[in-house]
Formats: sequence, structure tokens, C-alpha cells
Amino acid sequence: MQTDILKFYHNKTVFVTGGTGFLGKVIIEKLLRSTDVKRVYFLVRPKKNDSVQGRFEVWKNEPVFEPLLKVKPNALQLVTPIPGDCGELGLGLSDGDRKILTSQVHVVIHSAASVRFVEPLHKALNINTRGTSLMLQLAKEMQCLEAFVHVSTAFSNCPLDHIGERFYPEILTCPAAKVLEFNETLSTEVVDNIAPALLGKFPNTYTYTKALAEQVIQLEAKDVPICIFRPAIILANFKEPMSGWIDNLHGFVALIYGNALGILRLVYANPKAKALIVPGDYCANVALASGWHVAKNAGSNSTPPIYTLAPAKTNFITFGEGTKMHLEYNSKFPVTKSIWYPFAHFTTCIWLFKVGSIFYHLLPGLLFDLILWLQGKKPILIKSYGKIHEALRLLYPFSGKTYEMDMNNTNHMWESMSPEDKSIFPFDMSSLDWEEYCTCIMSGMRGFLFMESWDTLDQAKRKHFWFHQMHRFLQLVLCLIVGKLIWISYSLISDQYVKAIEVTLLPPKADIQIM
Repeated sequence: MQTDILKFYHNKTVFVTGGTGFLGKVIIEKLLRSTDVKRVYFLVRPKKNDSVQGRFEVWKNEPVFEPLLKVKPNALQLVTPIPGDCGELGLGLSDGDRKILTSQVHVVIHSAASVRFVEPLHKALNINTRGTSLMLQLAKEMQCLEAFVHVSTAFSNCPLDHIGERFYPEILTCPAAKVLEFNETLSTEVVDNIAPALLGKFPNTYTYTKALAEQVIQLEAKDVPICIFRPAIILANFKEPMSGWIDNLHGFVALIYGNALGILRLVYANPKAKALIVPGDYCANVALASGWHVAKNAGSNSTPPIYTLAPAKTNFITFGEGTKMHLEYNSKFPVTKSIWYPFAHFTTCIWLFKVGSIFYHLLPGLLFDLILWLQGKKPILIKSYGKIHEALRLLYPFSGKTYEMDMNNTNHMWESMSPEDKSIFPFDMSSLDWEEYCTCIMSGMRGFLFMESWDTLDQAKRKHFWFHQMHRFLQLVLCLIVGKLIWISYSLISDQYVKAIEVTLLPPKADIQIM
């Protein structure tokens, strides 16, 4: 079957950045499994203790490629790693590799980014903003280029509550070109020190530098067949190529993991806010479909089109509903590594969160670490809570309120696809079954993050049952203690109140004189 999208990618050479990241792996796997691409080049950053070839060999053994290799045993032979670094000048490319890319590549998918919220501004600028500018320069040299897909984020304009599929230069405190000039001419210390003034209402350097990257595209991408893809919070794959596959503990994934482990019990988030989460495989499908769509409409767009993927306005869940589903399905897929019965209480008050964390996290954590210490093991929980609480505070701008995301362009692209392409590249969020997806997330987390065999499921369920009984017993004890304290306090207050009334209202006793 040769559909429109399959025809577009037939015999094409694709260059992917960020291919060692979660989304990059899913995109490359989908390309190799569903299309007949000629070759896939992907940028690999050399590490201090690991060469590009060494990283590539590890990459090829990722579980996400197992279904692919069963049907196409030689598929990974079409993949070639290119040494480079988006944070370096010239992208860290050699002259030879640059020549290969500029002469052979038809499609670019640029998903490389620093996603750390606390990344120093100068580093985030180098990778996310300057790296995008350098990618555009490379693209302009490509002789066969038909499509360039820049992967941004749905929160690139998060100072706004309602975000449309357009550019928002007005929310930037300073033009992107000027900020990049600062980054080139000032010391790294000075750039990092002026970060609060430059960020303005942006909550972190990640969203800020991604917003700057979008402005770079708006101003510098003339004559480049380019589009911007804005995914919301990316979680595990829904169905392809492996249901529930996930390979990282970033952001909200780490919070779900911590709750399943039984260590995260108090959540700093708004349970009524929309959970803007999307499956990883849907994101890969949008990235590939948007490449086809921008090439199809090349020359007809005055500005680069923007495609957003977020929950549909008619089909979404809140953080509270999502957590309830997660806890329900966690009881079906518990893990043997859990240390307590998973539950979650929400608060949107920062001081209440700080006080509550003492009782929900720190005191139990001290007890658990003491037990580890007595067993001659290294205490870990108190140190972990520092990171967990920091993550909750950093994520609150995205979990504390509801954002409205327009998806007009994405929906239009979906409607323009043939039924066959919709079947091969699904991303219709209006028909996503949230309960089924939650099941995938929990089962996938158990297998791919906790690394637990399904042979241990019965053992985990027994442990989960006894933790539940102990949890209920502890609740009963705490209720009795609190009730007793309330009764004692009430009694003391009542006695003092009665005595105060007697002193105030009753006349003093008359002195008795003996005549």
C-alpha cells in the first residue's frame, strides 16, 4: 500500500537530531518500520567516556527496536550516526559530514534540546536557540531539502493561558537576535545573572529558550520549507511499537514513578487543572505527518505553519482524574519494589505543601533511612525527597492551572489525511481512550522502568494487599490519636471557659465576721 505519506518518505534521506532521546528513538523506529526511507542520519554527541560508535551500539539494543527487527532484521543498517553537538559552533560537524548532509538530506527533524528546567541560561541558549539557528543555516545549504520539522513545546508561550498556533514575539522581553548577541559577547556568568530580567514571566530557561528558537524560525527561515511541532507533556507510547514503552524518568514520568513506588504522597498540583499529556507514538506520527504536510504545501504559506498536539477540548482528563486512574491501575500492576501503599493528596498552597511534606515525606523518610542505616545500607530517601520536592515546584507552572491549546492546524492536517494514512499514523486525540492509555502507562512503567518481570506480579499483589491493610490500620491509629488530642483540647478549653464564666458572672462570697 502506497499512501500519500508513505510515497513522500519513499527513498528519502532523513536527518534527525535528538535521536538518542525518547521522542527521537520513537521517530526513527517509526520511519524504519512504516516507511521505505533510503537512509536515516542522526546526530550523536560524543561523551567524555563514550565514543559516538559506542553510544550507537548501545542505542541499537534499545527495547523499542525489538518489534522492528522481528519484521525487518536489517533495518538498523539504514541508520548512520553523525558525530556532532547542537550546543557547539557549526553543530560540531566535520567538513566531510556536513558535505554528506547538504548533498543527500531531503527531510530534517530537529528534536534535539536541553529539557532541563534549571539549565543555566547560557547553556540553554547555545543548545535550544543558537542550535536552531545553526540548523537553519545547514538546511539552507541542503540541495535536496523538501521539509524541515522543528520540534518545540506546547509551553513555549506559557506566560499566556490561551495559546494559538501562531508566533508570540510580543511576550519576549528582548528579541532573540539581541539575546544571542548577549550570549556571544558577555561572559557566561553575566548572562546567567541577567537571566531573571530576560525571562520575564517565563518560569524556566527551557520554555524561554524554546520561545526564542521559534522567533529565530519566524525571522530566519525564509525560503525554507519548515514547520513547528508543539507537543504537550510527552508520556509513554500508547500502542506502537510497544504499548507503554518509556525510557526516562523526566518530569511527570518521575512523579508517577515515585507514587507507584509509594514514596510520593503529597502532590503540589491543582487536581482540577487539565492534564496536557500526550502519547509518545502520537507525537512521532505528528512529526512525520507534518513533514509530509509542509512539503505538500510548500510555497503556499507566508509564515511557517505550527502544529500543536494536546488533549482535545472535548476529550481530556484533569490531574485529579488522571491520578485516580493511575492509582486504580497501579493496584492491578503493582511492583515488588514499592515501600508503601500508593496514595496521593493534592494541595495548591505552597506553605501547606512545605508543612505537609514534613509529615507525608520527611518523617517517614527518616524512619526508612534509619532502618537502612541499621542494616548497613546507604540511606537514600531523604536525599531523594529533596529532588522530588524541587521537581514538584518546577512543574507547578504546568500542573497548577489549565491552559487552552488551539489545534486548528493539526486537526486540519488530520482531516486532509487519507483513511489509510490515519491508520498508519494515528494521532487523533479526540478519540483517545484515557483509561486504556493509563493502563498502558502503568504496565509499561512496571516493565520498562521498574524492570520487573511479569512472573513477580502475584508477589507484588500480595505485598500491595498487606501494605493496604497496614495503611488502613495506620489511618485508624492516627484518627484515634487526633480524635483524642481534639477531645483533650476541647476538655481543657471547656474547663477554662466555664471557670472564666464563673469568675465573671458570679458575685464574690461575702466575708463572714464573728461578732
